[in-house]
Amino acid sequence: MSDFHTLFTPFKLAGKTLRNRIVHASMSLVATPAGRVTDRMIQYHANRAAGGAAMTITEPLAMMRHQAGIPRVQVWRRDDTEGLKRFADAVESQDCRLLGQIQDAGRGRHFPGRNPEAVGASALPDDLSWTVPRALSTAEIRGLVAEIADSAAYLKACGFSGVEISGAHGHMFHQFLSPWSNRRDDAYGGSWENRVRFVAEVVTALRDACGTDFIVGLKLPVVDGIKGGIGPAEAAVVADLLTRGGEADYVCFAGGAHARTLEMHTPDRHGPPMPYMPAIRGLRASLNGVPLMALGRITDPAEADGILTRDEAALIALGRPLVADPAWPRKAASGRTWDIRYCLSCNTCWAAIIMMHVPIACVNNPRVSRPDEVDFVPLPAATKKRVVVVGAGIAGMEAAWVAAARGHDVTVLGASDRIGGKAFWREQLPGGETVSSIYDYQTVAAKRAGVRFVLGQRATVADIVALRPDTVILATGSSMIPPDWLPADVLAEGWVPDLRTAMTEVLRHDGRQPGTAVLFDADHTEGCYAAAEALRARFEHVVLVTPRDTIATDVAMTTRQGILRRMAEQRIETVVLAEPRWSDGCADGRLEIVNVYNGDVRVIDDVALLTYATPRVPNDALVAPLRAAGIAVVTVGDARAPQEMLFATASGHAAGEAV
Repeated sequence: MSDFHTLFTPFKLAGKTLRNRIVHASMSLVATPAGRVTDRMIQYHANRAAGGAAMTITEPLAMMRHQAGIPRVQVWRRDDTEGLKRFADAVESQDCRLLGQIQDAGRGRHFPGRNPEAVGASALPDDLSWTVPRALSTAEIRGLVAEIADSAAYLKACGFSGVEISGAHGHMFHQFLSPWSNRRDDAYGGSWENRVRFVAEVVTALRDACGTDFIVGLKLPVVDGIKGGIGPAEAAVVADLLTRGGEADYVCFAGGAHARTLEMHTPDRHGPPMPYMPAIRGLRASLNGVPLMALGRITDPAEADGILTRDEAALIALGRPLVADPAWPRKAASGRTWDIRYCLSCNTCWAAIIMMHVPIACVNNPRVSRPDEVDFVPLPAATKKRVVVVGAGIAGMEAAWVAAARGHDVTVLGASDRIGGKAFWREQLPGGETVSSIYDYQTVAAKRAGVRFVLGQRATVADIVALRPDTVILATGSSMIPPDWLPADVLAEGWVPDLRTAMTEVLRHDGRQPGTAVLFDADHTEGCYAAAEALRARFEHVVLVTPRDTIATDVAMTTRQGILRRMAEQRIETVVLAEPRWSDGCADGRLEIVNVYNGDVRVIDDVALLTYATPRVPNDALVAPLRAAGIAVVTVGDARAPQEMLFATASGHAAGEAV
């Protein structure tokens, strides 16, 4: 049974009982161009209800007419009663309260280009996209208040238990609250009382339209990181003014804005756990008795229960952890914390829907929104097979445990004496401490399912054939393609190693080395910049050289903002639109850096290390001879198509299911 007593104590909001203190925070899931509820959306939230959450908050819904062109559920149209009722019933029938989120990005934008339809407090540019909104008139603001209240009443009629107003993260309501983005001189600007007026009027209108048995939550800014914006002192004023009337049922606080502080929006693994809590602790006294909901990179049941036990909050909001494992509450309640697939805080989920425009996805959960997602147990295979998995990285391990759990006889052959593959080395770099949870879970699951391991020797075709497999799952990874500027003889001598090889040696040493480490970056993924940070901890100077016009172009914007900040703060130099040129002087530590367009040359005289991160080619040499031997071969992870960890676990999981 659970040791987390407070976490599983019931709680009441607006007369409605929550079976425990766990709330699924709002997460964008999937675009809906038709503006209607999707089956995937319903399944996702129904799964979190089945997994034990006491309340779940939807992604932002279109509650106002001017949001008609946004691919969200268009609540204001009142034309999807059946869909919204199915949604509410799927969640509420499992003793889980369903809330809809009210949000408008205003001038905020995290896509390329500018939004010509943006509205906001003042005609001032968004810090990232430079979108300038049209300043709302007083009459328009009052019209929006009425539209929101009308849409909320419709949600209530469809069976929803409440709504949450998103007034943080640099969204429109936040823009009204902040002195930096609100330069108005009417009833909605100037004094604190005026700047909170829009949100206050929305709260009152919601209460008037929906009654006292309807949950009204407030998400407010705690630290937006913008000079002249909102910090803890300003957050206390805002919270006090908005809770004096007792109309709000809970308040939670969140950080960041649509600015260079976007990475604070969804704190990643490069920062501390629970980063909002130091500021949140001091704000509870400003809430006039309204319950506080803690939010922000709370990933472990012990962390959550500790917050509640110390009376630092009354409720716990989990976003990404419940994407990674919808059964997180159920497992914590039954004492199965060892069986939780933990959130990596990698923001892959954010990138999927916000940047890649695909349904939400998770490295540690290849089954997001599937009907059998919660506490997944693989179905037995109709025919038992001998399966050999070549490679003990996260793609191979995912395939191995799923295949074995289905009843197949599975053997894993690994070249290294360690499980984890390149994920093991990523775990050793800055911001990598959560990565081990991927292969830790896989290892336990594989051993429980009876997988046999042969580690520490590179498998040959003869080794594999000797095991008489029916199917081979090839998870042999990939190799970086040597850059064209690197001569073949130099490559053969090993003087310039690829980044993986270089870091294997670099990580063996602590202490600062003299000279400059030069990293040629034709990779632009998060791991490359984590390696740059590790190099900076060991070399006097680090220079990133890239042929592109900037860095970190292949990562989500929230992650990229953090990378840009750390590169600047650590004085890691970036040289763009350039690549190295090999010359005789390289042997003496003299490296020429050449502009790819105009040929201008810069010389670095004290190079102590030169390495490269480049696109990768699959290590698939075993495929042809194994197939020639009559063995079915399936490639997964980098051996199929070199990509990020999301593809590794997803392709491995699919192979384990299909074999």
